Formats: sequence, C-alpha cells, structure tokens
Amino acid sequence: MTLAEFFAVYVKFFFILTPFFVIAVFLAMTEYESDAVRRALALRSTIGMVIISIVLLFFGDTIFALFGITVDAFRIGAGSLLFLTAVSLVEGKFQLPASKASIMDLAIVPLAIPTALGPGAVGALLVMGSEAQGYAGLAWTAGAVTLAVLCVGILLLSAQYIKRLIGRSGLSMLSKITGLILAALSCQMIFTGVAAFLKPAA
Repeated sequence: MTLAEFFAVYVKFFFILTPFFVIAVFLAMTEYESDAVRRALALRSTIGMVIISIVLLFFGDTIFALFGITVDAFRIGAGSLLFLTAVSLVEGKFQLPASKASIMDLAIVPLAIPTALGPGAVGALLVMGSEAQGYAGLAWTAGAVTLAVLCVGILLLSAQYIKRLIGRSGLSMLSKITGLILAALSCQMIFTGVAAFLKPAA
C-alpha cells in the first residue's frame, strides 16, 4: 500500500465514522456532566471503537466464509445501509438512549456502536479487510483505520471547545455536510458492487 492509498483509506473511514454527528450526540449525552466525566467517556469510547474496528477488519474474511457472502454482495448491502445513515444525518435525525443510569455505560453502546460504528461502518470494515493485499496490506489498512478512530477520539476530547467555537448550528451544518459525503461514498460502494456482479455476464 502506498502512502496515497493509506491516506485515502484514512480519509474515507474518517468520514464513514460520521465524526461531527458523533460529537453532536456526545455533547447531548454529556450536557450536564463534568469535564472529567466527558474525558473518561471519550477515552473509553475511543478504545472501544479501535478494538471493535480491528477485530472486524482482521476477521472479515472468516465472517464472509462462514455465511457464504461475497464481497460484492456485502458491498451493496453496506452501501445501502450507509446511505440510510447519510439521509438521517442530512435530515438531522438521531435518537438518544431512553435511560442514562450510568453515563460510562454509554461509551460502547450507543456511542461507539451504532453512533460511530453503525451498520455502514461495520460493512466498510469487512469489505476493506477482504480487499487488503496480504498481511502487509492488512497492517497498513489497520493503521489507517486506527488513525481515523483516534482522530475522532481527539475530536470527542475537544468537543466542548468545538461547541464554543462553532455553536450548535455549526455542528448541525457540519453533520449535514458529512451526510452528503457519506451519500456519495455509499453510492460508489453500491455502483462498484453492481458493476462486479454484471461484469461476468458482459
């Protein structure tokens, strides 16, 4: 994998994680919490996202073989789910958990999954793992994915500063822009999968 390919994977997965949407949800969850709790929640959620992402990336082929799913079929399905996520971002719709008995319990569910690692992100990880060329390619991809997750974690740690800088309306605007980028990425995933299915028949 070249440096340009590494950067491309990093940028792609960074936007798939919907960072500004995650920040908006994080701020809503921690509105009445102390700075220490916010930092702890952000760190726990980031660690959870890294572990889950790496596991999905490395064991994607095994999952495909177990269920007899082709990469192109999953690419179409993941792209479709990612498109739905993009639509919800553009429309500004998201749901907070009904109960908040312990704020730290929300680090993995729903903050890491499914807010950041939604169905589209999970599907993208499985596809990237299957497309990686050998162990070296998989290691480079894992590095790019980890870097993207860590950048989202840094944004979570800086959420209060970002809120003061751009305000709620600014976050809403950035979420919508992220949604538009995700819509384009999801369409590309679907088109690639459909083209691969039609190619043998051509």
